[in-house]
Amino acid sequence: MENLVTKLANLGTEQRNQNTKDIDILPTRDVLEIINKEDATVASNIASKMDDIVKLTDAYVDTIKNGGRIFQVGCGTSGRLALVDAAELPCTYGIPYGQVIGVMGGGLEAVVRPAEGLEDHAELGEEDVKKLGINSKDMVIGVAASGRTPYVIGAMKYAQSLGCKVGSISSAAKSEFSEFADYPVDIPTGPEIVLGSTRMKGGTTTKLVLNMVSSTAMIKLGHVFSNYLIDGYDTNEKGWARSVRQIMEMTGCSEQEAHDAYYEVRGTEHDFKVACTMCFTKLSADKAREALAKHDGNLKLVLKELDIKY
Repeated sequence: MENLVTKLANLGTEQRNQNTKDIDILPTRDVLEIINKEDATVASNIASKMDDIVKLTDAYVDTIKNGGRIFQVGCGTSGRLALVDAAELPCTYGIPYGQVIGVMGGGLEAVVRPAEGLEDHAELGEEDVKKLGINSKDMVIGVAASGRTPYVIGAMKYAQSLGCKVGSISSAAKSEFSEFADYPVDIPTGPEIVLGSTRMKGGTTTKLVLNMVSSTAMIKLGHVFSNYLIDGYDTNEKGWARSVRQIMEMTGCSEQEAHDAYYEVRGTEHDFKVACTMCFTKLSADKAREALAKHDGNLKLVLKELDIKY
């Protein structure tokens, strides 16, 4: 216990914030302005660690290109953020469910019923990734504001023993995670607004970095054309109309052409991207799929090969 007390005493996130000592007696506006001012430091802190974030992102992309999966592992706030980031990717970018997996100590129930005691058990983190069939092609990204959560370290160490790529995201200056990560991202956030509440600046940092890494990875993996989403999917009438309009806007085709192409392929794999390819190139659905497959799903490379301007 004494060792842990000493460790916590040395963490920036566990220091008392001298700027917020009187927030409990201030008017509402003053409290909000103080929080906003503290939050404004997060982006510059992240910018100072961009080189490390680039390395983590490139490893993420390489993992998926080589047929591996991404496991984002955390507890408490960090676990919830890891789950949310992973859950949003299939519907936004059209990736298969299970390609990016959020792993939280205590499972889905812990999202609404905290199970913080589990974070002290490294063996549970190892067991949870084992249950998901982790293998050497996969990558584990450990997430915790403190950068020392045993549950997460258990998953990271096991992944390391398999030869997996291992990354981490923390709000500590030199986290314990960095001992077990090939691609550590340690972004000191300094004292929290409320001592012990790392759901604030620590959580904001985690959310932003997870979004940056996963979004950039999806772009690099060909799920975005220019700044258009082209691998998501629609599930209702509004989504259908939006997709037809976007095909028209992207390719310059008529509404009828966009409608016919999308109607022909809708419900098949990468349907929107295939329809866009058809309208850009005037290829059949089968030929459009072949052209995309040749370039790993990258529509811009298809157009470049066919010398089609966009």
